[in-house]
Amino acid sequence: MTVKTRFAPSPTGYLHVGGARTALYSWLYAKSQGGEFVLRIEDTDIERSTQEAVDAILEGMQWMGLDWDEGPYYQTKRFDRYNEMVDKLLAEDKAYKCYASKELLDEIRAEQEANKEMARYDANHPKIVAVNQAAKDGDPCVIRFRNPKEGSVVFEDQIRGRIEIANSQLDDLIIRRTDGSPTYNFCVVVDDWDMGITHVVRGEDHINNTPRQINIYEALGAPVPTFAHCAMILGDDGAKLSKRHGAVSVMQYRDEGYLPNALNNYLVRLGWSHGDQEIFSREEMIEFFSLNAISKSASAFNTDKLLWLNNHYIKTSEPEYVAEHLQWHLDNQSINIENGPVITDVIKLVGERCNTLIELAEQSRYFYEDFSEFEAGAAKKHLRGVAKGPLELALSKVEALNDWTTENLHGVIAQVCEELEIGMGKIGMPLRVAVTGGGQSPSVDAVMQLIGQERVISRIKMALAFIAEREANA
Repeated sequence: MTVKTRFAPSPTGYLHVGGARTALYSWLYAKSQGGEFVLRIEDTDIERSTQEAVDAILEGMQWMGLDWDEGPYYQTKRFDRYNEMVDKLLAEDKAYKCYASKELLDEIRAEQEANKEMARYDANHPKIVAVNQAAKDGDPCVIRFRNPKEGSVVFEDQIRGRIEIANSQLDDLIIRRTDGSPTYNFCVVVDDWDMGITHVVRGEDHINNTPRQINIYEALGAPVPTFAHCAMILGDDGAKLSKRHGAVSVMQYRDEGYLPNALNNYLVRLGWSHGDQEIFSREEMIEFFSLNAISKSASAFNTDKLLWLNNHYIKTSEPEYVAEHLQWHLDNQSINIENGPVITDVIKLVGERCNTLIELAEQSRYFYEDFSEFEAGAAKKHLRGVAKGPLELALSKVEALNDWTTENLHGVIAQVCEELEIGMGKIGMPLRVAVTGGGQSPSVDAVMQLIGQERVISRIKMALAFIAEREANA
């Protein structure tokens, strides 16, 4: 048997963190078993579904690298198939027409609640029987699934173990509305059957749907998939993850400067574990992943840990991979890298200091763009009269340098210290402010090497002019 999983989001909103983790788990299980992963867009809620949400889901999946083997399938394009199966159940007396109006059902529900009875649909209620007997062909009706009345639905959840629900707790589900449109629980079953889905990984909020769906699978003569229901994700504060925790869209994490591999690594550990290991390559996730290692307990989202992971991935990933995702942020900050060093060299030098790609883009700017002003605090502290002599000597030496290497630039700084009998800080910090515009950067000799000789000379001259003006105004 080929394992086949699916991710089936509803396009009534963006791909959020909970959905992204479900997609990741489904994808990983399929890959770990040498199986296939299907993407299905469950857009039967026509009023709330939008193309914008569909596009956002597809973009989020692609950004995370969760490629699908089949799809995307759209439920709205399969209505003929669903209705064919509804008619099959009608013909086999496994479904029936119900003419009871919403108002009548609300009235019966109110009576049940007043009598402290379970509020539910009852096909044998006298008022419903009377309405159905009096109905004529052509009157508006829904189609209800004839749920078994005896026994229980039992399934072995791969995360939660044995789950049993008595059929007496389940009512006769509507499978086609009065307008002729099929309903979610029915469409899902037909889709899973037609698409050969063997394993359904989804959120625990679907547990109540599962026994209803299992009865429909069996009524259709379809194989019942294996189910795995994941616990919810909580926010940093222990409350259910929501928009106020920033859980708007996976693409928000792109916008905030996270690498997809960092987010995937974080999400896979948000409820799943493999020993004490925290860092997983994509290949390791696939190799080690199993459904029975997913926790039954809710997991708390920890932004600080995600930030730590992101820094790790920026530092340790191939610079070409970082550059691919950094480009969006460079464009967003209008940084043109055509006139400057190779961006992967900048990433190697600056990357380990950055927690996000936003920071990395910001700290890359001075390699590609000249500036007209120095950072006020850094200039006030380091571009003073005492720095004039060291900067002038450094300038003369970098102007005379024929071989522009980090080693030679390190030698220049050492020579200035030796000739003027000063400590490294007396030239290193003024030089850093002069060539970067600020007081924070990696090793100044490596920075100067990437910025280039012409720009370094120009910027040291600008710093000397700044000192001269400062002295003149003193």
